[in-house]
Amino acid sequence: MLSRYHPVVVSESAGQLTMLLQRLSLCAGLPLSPRTQRTTIFPRLAKALTQVSLARANSNSFAHRGELRKAKRIVVKLGSAVVTRGDECGLALGRLASVVEQVAMLQNQGREMMIVTSGAVAFGKQRLRHEILLSQSVRQALHSGQNQLKDMSVPVLEARACAAAGQSGLMALYEAMFAQYSTCTAQVLVTNLDFHDDQKRRNLNSTLQELLRMNIVPIINTNDAVVPPPEPNSDLQGVISIKDNDSLAARLAVEMKADLLIALSDVEGLYDSPPGTDDAKLIDIFYPGDQLSITYGTKSRVGIGGMEAKVKAALWALQGGTSVVIANGTHPKVTGHVITDIVEGKKVGTFFSEVKPAGPTVEQQTEMARNSGRTLAALHPDQRGEIICHLADLLVEKKEEILAANKMDMDLAVSAGQLSSALLNRLSLSPAKLNSLAIGLRQIAVASQDSVGRVLRRTRVAHNLELEQITVPIGVLLVIFEARPDCLPQVSALAIASGNALLAKGGKEAANTNRILHELTQEALDIHWVKEAVQLVSTREEVEDLCRLDEMIDLIIPRGSSQLVRNIQSAAKGIPVLGHSEGICHVYIDSEAAIDKVIKIVRDSKCDYPAACNAMETLLVHRDILRTPLFDQIIDMLRTEQVKIHAGPRFASYLTFSPSEVKSLRTEYGDLECCIEVVDTMQEAIDHIHRYGSSHTDVIVTENEDTAERFLQQLDSACVFWNASSRFADGYRFGLGAEVGISTARIHARGPVGLEGLLTTKWVLRGDGHTAADFSEQGTMKYLHENLPVTQPQPRQIAAQSED
Repeated sequence: MLSRYHPVVVSESAGQLTMLLQRLSLCAGLPLSPRTQRTTIFPRLAKALTQVSLARANSNSFAHRGELRKAKRIVVKLGSAVVTRGDECGLALGRLASVVEQVAMLQNQGREMMIVTSGAVAFGKQRLRHEILLSQSVRQALHSGQNQLKDMSVPVLEARACAAAGQSGLMALYEAMFAQYSTCTAQVLVTNLDFHDDQKRRNLNSTLQELLRMNIVPIINTNDAVVPPPEPNSDLQGVISIKDNDSLAARLAVEMKADLLIALSDVEGLYDSPPGTDDAKLIDIFYPGDQLSITYGTKSRVGIGGMEAKVKAALWALQGGTSVVIANGTHPKVTGHVITDIVEGKKVGTFFSEVKPAGPTVEQQTEMARNSGRTLAALHPDQRGEIICHLADLLVEKKEEILAANKMDMDLAVSAGQLSSALLNRLSLSPAKLNSLAIGLRQIAVASQDSVGRVLRRTRVAHNLELEQITVPIGVLLVIFEARPDCLPQVSALAIASGNALLAKGGKEAANTNRILHELTQEALDIHWVKEAVQLVSTREEVEDLCRLDEMIDLIIPRGSSQLVRNIQSAAKGIPVLGHSEGICHVYIDSEAAIDKVIKIVRDSKCDYPAACNAMETLLVHRDILRTPLFDQIIDMLRTEQVKIHAGPRFASYLTFSPSEVKSLRTEYGDLECCIEVVDTMQEAIDHIHRYGSSHTDVIVTENEDTAERFLQQLDSACVFWNASSRFADGYRFGLGAEVGISTARIHARGPVGLEGLLTTKWVLRGDGHTAADFSEQGTMKYLHENLPVTQPQPRQIAAQSED
């Protein structure tokens, strides 16, 4: 098999290629003469193979993290801090085992893996110390005549001797670990001379190519038993010298034309200043030329390199066409998946890229939003209202531009053929939708007048010591929505009204529409110089990566499918998520229900908008209604509306020929489908909803007021309705102006979440030199804790500063 990575192999494998051609020609029944092979076929094929191999050699590194999934040939560099224990005598076996497992898994996926490892010196130091201590104890026992150890000390061990003693043990350990995954390994020891001598370099290249061809993982290390001390500033003519395993890994990655170099150390990645300092920030993406803005700290506790050496090696590898990621290989929570996460394109460590994006990074966007959001929160309520009203006006004035952009998105979506009719409806905008949006935004503007800074409680703690609890913004909101561009102006208006900064991540299906709606939003914000308070994330950030910005984002609000919400709830470990994962809504038809109300409510709940989260999914019917004209009318209506019916277990038992029996009573169909199930009592309906529902919206249809009130009070759902369609569970219909979503959470906000759900509180205490000691047994003051009437202060006009 010919490697596609190095043209030398083409010439060296001529005999193998000739044999392959002969076999292929015989299989095809077309034997080729030696002359034809020599003069026609072989030169053409060899030229084609050479061009293929050179194409990879001349290719650039990956520009974005997401492209790392395509990496075929990967070098994993294990720093001394990763491989060795804290006492520097022996190996960190747990970390090493997790690294081996990940490398073996990637190898078994068809990738070509190479490891550049440290650890021979530490392993040898442990071994030699044990031997020295053992020999000392024997000598002391012989000289003293008793088995007693006295004042044994271990001399300073020479690193080369430690390396010589540790290489074989280190390799034996790797072999044993990889054998558990049926993966073969091979040891390769190199020195700087192996790269400076052309013949040795070709031999090394050929050896490694052959090992990779045979699906063997090369374990590479500098031959520390014979290597001379590193010479400072010995890099010549753009060729990096092998001073440490960082430079070795970089040189090897470029020499072998690797797609990716993963350098694992004991730090999260590259920081803009020494890690541990107050203002140190992890750099997500590092670009050539940025090194002048970096302040380096001290090097690792072990090893001879440091972060400066790592950056130099990484930039040299990047220039040679190999992508690089520097990450932490010692953190116990991430070590078990750090390598695979990097290859999957997740935001781990620092990614080195030659392609600098045109706009700011998502971290920079978040910082800009937070700073501008604080100014937004300090504006007078009238000023925030003006911004929202101006946005409402722009939606109407720029209607043609918005609809033109939306048509582009619709045309692309239809041609791609990947969106369902329900999602296409969500993606589509119309003049009526825009007018409705503008009306909703003006309602929000009115509601915003007394939102931020509203006093909820006043207490006189003591004389001249008064406490207030007031409403304040949550901070920075991250709203993630799928193919629904109308969500952007809605949540923007709610964020503005509540004084929150907003990071909006829309689906790529609505990219053109989202872009113009965001431009209009920033145009409205700019009338009071807070343009940056709302940011649209249009980079290639994965949702899971955004959910890891726990130090920058205060609340995540997903708007989309139940799968999207579940994924976000799973990924957002340190950020609260406001939303619901499913909308399994029930309508219960009581034995005392009115026929006309039942038909209207069931039709509207299921058929008005089947894809909505507040659409009915399960129809619960009292047993007394079966085999009555009312039940027949319900079934006829559903059939007329082309609703597919699934029978619950009890309903199916009443029928001779039943519809398809439901697979699960906990199903959100999101289409013209529903389940019908039978219950004996109202209490049984409540128990069914508690067991199979999602605490979203549930309805009772009955004329019995006592039954209805017991249902409303006993059912534990975010929205509970009596004789009304489930479709009323909506912020606009509730008079909230708009909603950021519907929450089924038990704390903070529940149900349709509008302006109030985007506020939290803070406590303000006004005193006059009071101290806690004043209220001690020896103090002169007593607590009063008197409730005071709540009066709203007159908001003060705060002049926003122009960005100029």
